[in-house]
Amino acid sequence: MITVFASLALATSAPVTEIEAEPLVIGESYRLEALDAERRVNVILPPDYEAEADKSWPIILQLDGGTGQDLFLGNGIEKWNGLWGRSRPAIIVGIQTVDRQRELLPATRIPDEREAYPTSGESAEFRSWLAQTVLPLVKARYRHDGTAVLVGESAAGHFVVETWLEEPGLFTGYAAISPSLQWDGQAMALAAANGIDGRPPLYLSLADEGGETEQGMYRLLAKLAAEQPFCFSDRRSDLHHSTSLHGLMPEALQFLLPTGADWLEEYGLALRCEQGGPESGVE
Repeated sequence: MITVFASLALATSAPVTEIEAEPLVIGESYRLEALDAERRVNVILPPDYEAEADKSWPIILQLDGGTGQDLFLGNGIEKWNGLWGRSRPAIIVGIQTVDRQRELLPATRIPDEREAYPTSGESAEFRSWLAQTVLPLVKARYRHDGTAVLVGESAAGHFVVETWLEEPGLFTGYAAISPSLQWDGQAMALAAANGIDGRPPLYLSLADEGGETEQGMYRLLAKLAAEQPFCFSDRRSDLHHSTSLHGLMPEALQFLLPTGADWLEEYGLALRCEQGGPESGVE
């Protein structure tokens, strides 16, 4: 059980000192082990989950989703999107990472990267844990509609793209926000086949990273077939790497879990897809 803080039940007839605080419970938490480390898998249900017994929801699996990581940011963005009708309400599943480079990145041949992150290289094992443990657990215990999207930023964004390339059937949609495509000398983008098609929708974005991160992104984009549903949001001029998740997760969810609302553009909430976009196959 995830308890954030206490709320005051205001009562005009009682002195303030006698008002009792009540826990504010927003979700549930599972203590699991992966790659020899204990971690939390946190689940936040839609507010009407219990009241709507016959209803089912999409699943958003958010990497770096510990309570001290991006869980509450992601939940707040998803709820804010819902207020505007920008994306469909969903079940949030936050995956706590413990050693991010070990869990989210494959091995690297670059000496400087190996020295800086000596434990990196077990993304395949982490992905197997998600596929064999986390997804079956969540799908068995919660009412879902068959839609499950994977969201990650930076190193987690690299993991998203790697999963989309190597095991695309694990999720029905993918969002890689400012992915670390410079890793291992852009190896993933270089190794990708030309004319990639037939995979689930993919949201990609680029902030001010520049250098090999930018080069890796454009190498990957050049290999996507016109028929492949994707959205590339180029935000090099107005977002930093440090602000990309905050600024672009609302758009990523809008692309992957669209509502069909016809007022979004009027309120400045239109998708900014420099390439791809809804017309490329996302419904």
